[in-house]
Amino acid sequence: MSDLKPRLSWFRRLGPGLITGAADDDPSGIATYSQAGAQFGVNMLWTVALTYPLMVSIQGICARIGRVTGEGLAANMARAMPRSLVHIIVFLLFIANVVNIGADIVAMGAAARLVLGWGETLFAILFAAGSLLLQVFVPYHRYVHVLKWLTLALFAYVGVLFAVQIDWRAVALGTVWPQIAWTQEAFTIVVAVFGTTISPYLFFWQAAEEVEDERLAGAGSLLDHPDEAPGELRRIGIDTYVGMAFSNLIAFFIILTTAMTLHKAGITDIATSAQAAEALRPIAGEFAFLLFSLGIIGTGLLALSVLAGSAAYAIGELRGWRIGLEEKPENAKAFYGVIALAMALGLLMLFLPIDPIKALFWSAVLNGVIALPLMVATMIVVSSRTYLGRFVASRGLKFMGWLATAVMAAAALGMFVL
Repeated sequence: MSDLKPRLSWFRRLGPGLITGAADDDPSGIATYSQAGAQFGVNMLWTVALTYPLMVSIQGICARIGRVTGEGLAANMARAMPRSLVHIIVFLLFIANVVNIGADIVAMGAAARLVLGWGETLFAILFAAGSLLLQVFVPYHRYVHVLKWLTLALFAYVGVLFAVQIDWRAVALGTVWPQIAWTQEAFTIVVAVFGTTISPYLFFWQAAEEVEDERLAGAGSLLDHPDEAPGELRRIGIDTYVGMAFSNLIAFFIILTTAMTLHKAGITDIATSAQAAEALRPIAGEFAFLLFSLGIIGTGLLALSVLAGSAAYAIGELRGWRIGLEEKPENAKAFYGVIALAMALGLLMLFLPIDPIKALFWSAVLNGVIALPLMVATMIVVSSRTYLGRFVASRGLKFMGWLATAVMAAAALGMFVL
């Protein structure tokens, strides 16, 4: 028991970075990683190894901006670029998040049907309603613990590996020296992996939750309390490194699992996460199928909160509303109204003749459009003493941040060229 307490204490210290990283592996992300593994085997493992340092840098920058200034990303962006442009970016973020919410709800309902054999629409509605009720009626200081424990659902994809045989030599080669023909299909998958891994809603969420944690602790911004900076920036660094490592490790395992099962069996066309789970059943057995399916539901519950919450934080900051998941509903009606609207519109996709896969593609295009000006704005803020005082990013962090921006620019261009 004495050994367990320090471990749980360490887990409790992890916050926005861990939740942000785990939310990145939502059902739509799982579908993308599954397609990468099924279509190209281990030769797509290098993509998640490459995205890790890029994610760490840009998410760390967003967290730094939130903690140093005491304000979220949208409020800081409005200082670095025309306010009208920020409004357009936030509107597009809302649309992209709604589409992603809808696709995730559909995937969670499909996963429940695979496990139980019935109730796809019913469970999709219950998942959406449950997530909304938790966000609205459970205070943040309690709700954040729910989100943290939901991150453990992703270990299902670690468990799947125990049900399949792994050729570790092929894994190593595929990670550091992939044998891949650069066809249009290969480039499309690479763009999809980058687009689903480095997503704008994660930028807004991590910055906003740093502000939320700061308010909950009764602390001020680092600009007002510079003596707290060494410890806080160190905590942000650890939280972000761990959270993004978790995100990319799980993505690595999903690609690896589908590469060693579906790809080997000649199943190379996977459109949804539920389809990937179903295809695993005859190849890897009931255990692997069950873990994969439950992982879709668990990470979906986490992602719904982050997707709806990030949109509400962004809009609320721009509009000057009272915002925060710690606020009571009657004190932040507009903020919670955005969350409810995003969930309701996402749920509507269950009943409309909309192809969730095509919707996700256009969501990825929107994210690509949003990401570039957003990342440029964050780099301007984090590099300026006008905004961050003496807490501007180091040269190394700025280099990695601009590199991540360049990579996303290339990915966005690729989406329009393809």
